[in-house]
Amino acid sequence: MTEQAAMSTKTSVNRNIIALAIVLVAIIIDQAIKVSVKLSMFLHESINVCGDWFYIYFTENPGMAFGMELGSKLFLTLFRIVAVSFLIYYLYKIVRNDKFPTGYVACIALVLAGAAGNIIDCLFYGEIFTDSEGGIASLVSWGNGYGSFLHGKVVDMFYFPLFSFDWPSWLPFIGGENFVFFSPIFNFADACISCSVIIIAIFYYKYVSLPFRK
Repeated sequence: MTEQAAMSTKTSVNRNIIALAIVLVAIIIDQAIKVSVKLSMFLHESINVCGDWFYIYFTENPGMAFGMELGSKLFLTLFRIVAVSFLIYYLYKIVRNDKFPTGYVACIALVLAGAAGNIIDCLFYGEIFTDSEGGIASLVSWGNGYGSFLHGKVVDMFYFPLFSFDWPSWLPFIGGENFVFFSPIFNFADACISCSVIIIAIFYYKYVSLPFRK
């Protein structure tokens, strides 16, 4: 093996370790936060963290990221599984290709971790947790939870109502209504995905469609 080939192999191994570490650490942090909230807070309970603009607000989301609800629960869970499968393959390919910078690899690893973190909720939470409606949930043996396999709810908790105001009454449709920025409630997994996508869009957009080359 030539010296250049040896260096390339070493770089690939290092990038593999970095990507795997990012995925594992992000998933562990995400799940630790979710389980802690699930087992210690009432549904819709709010804890003020900083002024009027940052709260821990426990809610459960049966749909997509940031509280959106699109399509059936089973379809959304299966869609997530397909997306994660693609991301695993995509990450495997770019780690082995020196044309992709390490920063881009890290961003894709975070997107994968975020998607996987929410899938864990969908797959298992319905089987191992009691319902949070009416009381603080508890951990139970497999199959004694509030739902079935693939039908768990995603736990969300970060709420940043940075500012709010009332729309002028003369505006059609929205006149007089209160507007809150930023109103979506999200979790650590959602933050991993959204922040990474923003970074990719700004700094690494040219690599998204770059053909795979050995």
